[in-house]
Amino acid sequence: MHTAFFLLLGGALARFLLRHPGEARTPWIIALSVVLAALYVLGPALGPGLGAGSRTGLGARPTPRRLTWLALVVAVWMVLVVLAPSFAWCAVPLFYTGLRTLPARAALVLIAVLTVFVVGAQLRLAGNFDPNLLLAPPAVAAVATAVFVHMERQAERQRALIDDLRRTRRELAATERREGTLAERQRLSMEIHDTLAQSLSSQQMLLQAADRLWDADPERARAHVRTAESVTERGLVEARRFVHDLAPADLAGGGLDEALRTLAARESEAGLAVRFHAEGAPAPLPDRVESALLRIAQGALANVREHADATTAAITLTHLGDQVVLDIADNGRGFTPEPPREGGVRGHGLPAIRARTRQLGGTLTIESAPGEGTVLSVAIPLEAS
Repeated sequence: MHTAFFLLLGGALARFLLRHPGEARTPWIIALSVVLAALYVLGPALGPGLGAGSRTGLGARPTPRRLTWLALVVAVWMVLVVLAPSFAWCAVPLFYTGLRTLPARAALVLIAVLTVFVVGAQLRLAGNFDPNLLLAPPAVAAVATAVFVHMERQAERQRALIDDLRRTRRELAATERREGTLAERQRLSMEIHDTLAQSLSSQQMLLQAADRLWDADPERARAHVRTAESVTERGLVEARRFVHDLAPADLAGGGLDEALRTLAARESEAGLAVRFHAEGAPAPLPDRVESALLRIAQGALANVREHADATTAAITLTHLGDQVVLDIADNGRGFTPEPPREGGVRGHGLPAIRARTRQLGGTLTIESAPGEGTVLSVAIPLEAS
């Protein structure tokens, strides 16, 4: 629109100079054309109609400085049209300038005034009455106004869509943060259950056994106390490591094989004979896979110790290249496996094991029957980890 204004202004000036050379009004026409061009260029420097940082458009409230500028531009143009009617069509860019600067009613009044000047100028140039010259300028003004209003409505809808998109993105981000917080709470609850809670449970069982044997068999009672002290020490190390980076303390000294071997030896000290066996070529595993499998083994052995009434258990870790499989078997009383329940998982026992397996994209299989022991098998695909 700015380019169109200067083309129309330059064309009108060239037409005047070609048709009316050497007239007394020529210097005034040239001077007023230069002033109008300078004023028009000055417009963007004055800022938008609503002041810095505000949008312009139909219905805007201009600043006094912007109003003064628009009044000067229109006044200079009117003088030019009175002196040389060929400058009349510069009004079309001025239509848009008024629509972008003034409130709706004021903009329509300005367009009507400009249109009247254009009609008068065209009739002067024609020299006689022509209905087409009377109707064409109002039609052009109506089309220009309609195009501008349509563009404004489109822009308003676009702004509304952008606002909705931003609001939706903020709501989605808040939802993701809430879900992340809930997932982290669940993970922490499983970590606490598989470490501190199990350690405290072992201590309680050992101290209760020591209390029962204190008078009848002091040596065995003291042995239980020493074992409880050892469990307490490991629990303290686990708690410190848990606070530090939430990684299993047993993994700090070696890989998963060594951690499971240490776990088997430690559980054997508590009165349950646990064996560990590794199959396949050992391969480095992602940290979160090692951590999850160790926690699963700890949780499974805690269930064996507390609920199975077993005397022996076996941990088998099998490396199959594209997946790793952890099996925990016992000769306990067994049970009838129930289908997993949806929702409400708080991270205790089998629900915690299912949750950890699901997080790694693995599968959990439980084979058991009353009186026949239990075999728990977890398979983790390494690509999904």
